[in-house]
Amino acid sequence: MKRRFSRTEDFLAIVVGALLLLVVAGLYLTQYSSDFTQRQDELNAILAKEASLPFKSVEWHQAMEDLKSITGEKTKLGSALKKLTGKPSGWTQNPFSSMVYASAPNASDGSALNEFETQDRALQNAARTAREQAEAEGFKNASLNEEAETSAEAWKLHQGSAPQVKKSFNKWGWLALFFLLLGMLFAVAKSWMGENGLSFLKGFVFVFGLAFICQMLGAQTNAKELGLGYAAWAIVLGLMISNTIGTPQWVKPALSTEFFIKTGLVILGAEILFGKVLAIGLPGIFVAWIVTPIVLISTYWFGQRILKIESKTLNMTVSADMSVCGVSAAVATAAACNAKKEELTLAIGLSMIFTSIMMVVLPLVIGALGLPEVLGGAWIGGTIDATGAVVAAGAFLGDTALNVAATIKMIQNILIGIIAFGVAVYFTRKQGSNNTEVGWGEVWRRFPKFILGFIGASLIFSAIYIGIGDDLGYALIDKGVIGSWSKNIRGWLFCLAFVSIGLSTNFKELKKHFSGGKPLVLYVCGQAFNLCLTLLMAYIMFYLVFPHITETI
Repeated sequence: MKRRFSRTEDFLAIVVGALLLLVVAGLYLTQYSSDFTQRQDELNAILAKEASLPFKSVEWHQAMEDLKSITGEKTKLGSALKKLTGKPSGWTQNPFSSMVYASAPNASDGSALNEFETQDRALQNAARTAREQAEAEGFKNASLNEEAETSAEAWKLHQGSAPQVKKSFNKWGWLALFFLLLGMLFAVAKSWMGENGLSFLKGFVFVFGLAFICQMLGAQTNAKELGLGYAAWAIVLGLMISNTIGTPQWVKPALSTEFFIKTGLVILGAEILFGKVLAIGLPGIFVAWIVTPIVLISTYWFGQRILKIESKTLNMTVSADMSVCGVSAAVATAAACNAKKEELTLAIGLSMIFTSIMMVVLPLVIGALGLPEVLGGAWIGGTIDATGAVVAAGAFLGDTALNVAATIKMIQNILIGIIAFGVAVYFTRKQGSNNTEVGWGEVWRRFPKFILGFIGASLIFSAIYIGIGDDLGYALIDKGVIGSWSKNIRGWLFCLAFVSIGLSTNFKELKKHFSGGKPLVLYVCGQAFNLCLTLLMAYIMFYLVFPHITETI
């Protein structure tokens, strides 16, 4: 019996994702818009007044810092949301210390704070005295202007050394509350689909507990440095359990790999803001939107014609995983071409292995070659699969590389929906050529409809951002809905999905797909081609075609 769309996983992924986003967005926009706007207007007025000076004064620096500090994350709502969805913090020896948000060093040392405040007042007074002397000369004395600027910069530099004072709190209670809320939400959704919500909730205890352990292991300092995040731990521990003692039957109703990932991808849409994408200009769009389809098509052709991989769906899933954006693209593409569960698992496993390697090796190669930050960031953003790994690798090179890499990856992520639709059309038409003619109805059936939620979230939040303006958008969307909520909850959903993949996968099922090592060869050759073409395109676009844009980055 054909299930109504309103009872499908794709529909409920959109509903759950939208609910998690819009409720929080509504709370931010209704509670903080007017207060934030008034304060931002005051600070912008100060910045406009101080901008007329031939140097950046203490007042300018202070207003700029205050403007940046007006964020939703620092409100009562933001603080509560970060506590609710927070992951274990970094630890070295004692894993349980990651669940107690301890005070920062010197937080209880009153003498250190007093010493800082004394030095701060002295530097601030010196900077203001230098400004007054420059003002007395009508700001026409270059020497006095330079002294005033140097004094202001010295004060600003000292501000960065302020002792961090953070309140301590225990995370266990918040973790339990988060488990209950998330578990109940998905249990209700499962019941709506006609499944047993109580059975899901029972198994969810185990799945969430294992996800928590993986988050904790991923936060370990040495593991982080090696690129072993929660995703790798989730896959490995899940596989160890499923291939040794076996996954308990009562856990299996909660192994909702695609439901978790699809919901996470809908939430990811809110983070793909078109205004930020366009800010980097045409170079990034060319790098992401021209190279990616070429690599995808070429890799798929290589797998079929040269390697002769028997499974076309495996070939396509691995190709999309490697060329677009890793796990997210793999899930969408696998749904579009009806790939088997074990084929999706294999593609995700390959992606994780090579992502961990590339996030460490590629920045070292860029540094050894002496490439500019813009070029290095573009290369990283267009080739490393996972967004988190892109950010980590970009940060290794510097802020400019980080911004370029993250933006290009966001531009590339937009292709998820387009690629999924194209794959659905291609595989539908291929099927029709061998059997009866297949029309657009079959394309719609194959198309992963949760992608509509991804696109919708991107459009809605981009419109909100534009409508409320850059300052308020930064405070309430970037550093509010996204910073305190969507990124954290998306990370948890992906972790739950990876745990589910591991617990539901058997090595015997994967073995046949590694026959002759063809998937591995496909990934390596495709990524090698991707690296070469992305670097070439990035150089052409950023330094030959649009050098004036590159100069402003």
